[in-house]
Amino acid sequence: MLRRPILLSAGFVAAASLATPACPYMVYVSNEKDNTVSVVDSETKEVVRTIDVGQRPRGITISHDGKFIYLCASDDDTIEIIDTSNYEIVGSLPSGPDPELFVLSPDGKTLYVANEDDNLVTVIDLESKDVLAEVPVGVEPEGMGVSPDGKTMVNTSETTNMAHFIDTETNEITHNVLVDSRPRFAEFKPDNSEVWVSAEIGGTVSVIDNTNREVKHKITFEIPGLRSEAIQPVGMRITADGKKAYVALGPANRVAVVNAETYEVEKYVLVGQRVWQLAFTPDQKTIISTNGVSNDITFIDVATDEPIQSVTVGALPWGVVVSPN
Repeated sequence: MLRRPILLSAGFVAAASLATPACPYMVYVSNEKDNTVSVVDSETKEVVRTIDVGQRPRGITISHDGKFIYLCASDDDTIEIIDTSNYEIVGSLPSGPDPELFVLSPDGKTLYVANEDDNLVTVIDLESKDVLAEVPVGVEPEGMGVSPDGKTMVNTSETTNMAHFIDTETNEITHNVLVDSRPRFAEFKPDNSEVWVSAEIGGTVSVIDNTNREVKHKITFEIPGLRSEAIQPVGMRITADGKKAYVALGPANRVAVVNAETYEVEKYVLVGQRVWQLAFTPDQKTIISTNGVSNDITFIDVATDEPIQSVTVGALPWGVVVSPN
């Protein structure tokens, strides 16, 4: 007997596709004490893999296609390349002594690395794995940021207390901007108008105008019941629409939510102990903090600015990056 084909309405198909759960993102966390990277499923909030890596892993990022993780093995003076298809270390990149943080160029072809012990920024071509340039900067370079148009990178030197603006075409410093004590991170606004630099000991975030390269505002933080010296801004992230910023406040155990247009602090989100770095999921619905002393990460809902859940990872989690797909 012939059976008539079952025709599904467009509405039914659309509803069915909406009911299908989205694929989870993978969250990669560098644990500097036990020399591992934890792989966390963003949907189940569970550690699904632990990767053994080099000594004292800190800075971590991922290629734009999601195929390779780049990891600063700081005490091994190298950058490891991890294949995300099998979580195997498949190579390394040249680096100066004690690479701390790096940033990937917008086109995904170049890695800019801060080497803390030799006061250099190393510029690496990812295809050839060759060093293109070494840029002398201030003492103890750490924070790295790159402009959305890829024309400028910024390095922060902890001891010199400066943000160094470097032309990516010439690999030369064009401006040195004095900020507060121990700058740790640099983040460009998505519209390229500003660079935000956190000062760990100074307790501030300097907002630098990217046109005249001058500090236009300083954001300060005050939490009732905490001494000011316990509030230490480190990692930062700004939303893609440029309206909201998140600042990790170190031993204050909180992430500050800042109105990126008025520079007012709107909220403090309580997370784990000694919050270090932050990363958005690609849909920007969630931001994740690494909490070094409590050995966990915290998922924060960006719509409500409320913590969702904390997940135990390795010992002293420091850096975090999320798969792009």
